Amino acid sequence: MADVHTPAQRSFNMRRIKGRNTSPELHVRKLLHAAGLRFRLHVKGLPGSPDLVFPARKVATFVHGCFWHQHNCHLSKPPEQRREFWDQKLRLNRRRDAESLSQLHALGWRTVVIWECSLRGRERLLQSDVVEAAVRFIREGAEQTLEISGRCT
Repeated sequence: MADVHTPAQRSFNMRRIKGRNTSPELHVRKLLHAAGLRFRLHVKGLPGSPDLVFPARKVATFVHGCFWHQHNCHLSKPPEQRREFWDQKLRLNRRRDAESLSQLHALGWRTVVIWECSLRGRERLLQSDVVEAAVRFIREGAEQTLEISGRCT
């Protein structure tokens, strides 16, 4: 199916997509703050500039959009137009994510990745389950990483 927008309209729409302070990120921030956790935002000195950072606990948290970070779920369907461009772009996003997590782990940080599908869509989890898992990991977790996603994977 052909794109319904002109190239200029599509370009305008794509430029308006935010990389920070997205709806899922704001939602997670609100939930974790309500649970009594305090954090710093978008720490540029850390690999990947994590969305939320808990410095005292050395935990970096990322809230990933399923499309942009190519999660294996119903929210990550690639566009049909310009397939080669999108495949390369999204592949590089995944590679950059993996490198950021690896670098954080090498620096002694633990990481949490909260996927968009855990918060919205047909496979979402209960908000209380997402918050409980994240809070438990941040406060008490011994593992190096926690990944929270919808029931689809």
